Amino acid sequence: MTHDAPRSASAGTPDTVSVWPYLVRIELLVTLAAMAVLTVWSIVVDAPLEGIADPNRTPDPSKAPWYFLGLQEVLVYFDPWIAGVAIPLLIVGGLIAIPYLDPNPRGNGYFTLRERPLAIGTFLFGFLGLWIIPILIGVFCRGPGWNWYWPWESWDIAKPQDLVTINLSDLFGIHASSGAFAFGAVVVTAWYGLGPAWWLWKRRSPTLARMGWRRFAIMSFLFLSMAGIPLKMALRLGWNVKYVWVTPWFNI
Repeated sequence: MTHDAPRSASAGTPDTVSVWPYLVRIELLVTLAAMAVLTVWSIVVDAPLEGIADPNRTPDPSKAPWYFLGLQEVLVYFDPWIAGVAIPLLIVGGLIAIPYLDPNPRGNGYFTLRERPLAIGTFLFGFLGLWIIPILIGVFCRGPGWNWYWPWESWDIAKPQDLVTINLSDLFGIHASSGAFAFGAVVVTAWYGLGPAWWLWKRRSPTLARMGWRRFAIMSFLFLSMAGIPLKMALRLGWNVKYVWVTPWFNI
């Protein structure tokens, strides 16, 4: 098994290198180094365990383990079935689909940002923006009542337990349920309509021509869904907007 490497100016120099032993040897050394660092860290630093659980005293805030804090944070901005089921499935499915949606002809064997900006940029956005950042927010910025506390703020500062939230339609003076339903439908349709609009504008470009409209439709839906999560978070944190689209069956 080989992977491509840059050509050398010297005559007779091969343009491929063997995975074994060159790549495997480096991966083994990195793995051993990471295990050594984690072993020393686990010995020197004690686990941040609290006291024995008391059924008569519920901790505030009650936080999930760190690896679930991202989902717990997303629950603030979406309905439980969206935050706990739909969004994780979209994220995992979208990340799995990247190699099949990326039309880069040099995608096989090249893993640098210069060669694969779309695939690497999308992965980093999904991993860092939609997974790591919500975990960091849950760890460092959520205090009593799940209120927002900056890391330098003391939890002794009293903050309102129940923040008054509104729907996006309320910001535009639309309070009737039928009006809010129609307004939310228009907003969500316009958001996802950015994908077809981009296709109509750039459909003659070589990249979209190689991709085809089916792959582009899937990619644009996944990307707009991913981009909508931090947008919804900004609406909630900046303007206390709870829902963009309110319906009798679901809320977004």
